[in-house]
Order: sequence, then structure tokens, then C-alpha cells
Amino acid sequence: MANVTGKYESVLIVSLKSGEEAVAATVEKFKTLIEQNATLESVDEWGKRRLAYPINDETDGYYVLYNFESAPAFIAELDRIYKITDGVLRSIIVRKEA
Repeated sequence: MANVTGKYESVLIVSLKSGEEAVAATVEKFKTLIEQNATLESVDEWGKRRLAYPINDETDGYYVLYNFESAPAFIAELDRIYKITDGVLRSIIVRKEA
């Protein structure tokens, strides 16, 4: 039962403080990580948007939506890596209903 895959979506908000190259590198880092551990279905870059409230004195962030299929074990690891990566303001991983 542990190897049952599910469909997930993850929204990542990347800090703009480090510049466009750092944003692109972070987006690519997680795209590659998901590709290596799951089946990446799509990456939808929403781009720069205003945050609902300031985070670390920032009012804008770069939003990215990843859609992928994965085993539950990878989700915990992805969340852990989000939390320890510099430049990630916020992240959420949601399992989509079948």
C-alpha cells in the first residue's frame, strides 16, 4: 500500500530579493527534483505577484505551480527541502482528488 501514487499540486513562492537568475535557478531546482522522484505533469509559472501580506518584509513573490504524480514518501521529502531552501518564502503541497 505504501507505493500507491497520487496526483499532487504544489505552489511555491520564491523570493525576488536575489534577482531573476536566483528565481530561475530555484524554479529549475525543484522541477529537476520532482522529475527525479515523481512524474512531473506540468510546471505553470504564474510569475511575479503581490503577496497577500508581507513575508520577511517582501511584498511580491514569484509564484510557480507544479503538477505531478508521486508516492507519498516523496511528498514529505519535498516539503522538507522546500523548508530548508533559501529564497523559498512559502510552499504548499496538496493532494488532488482522483
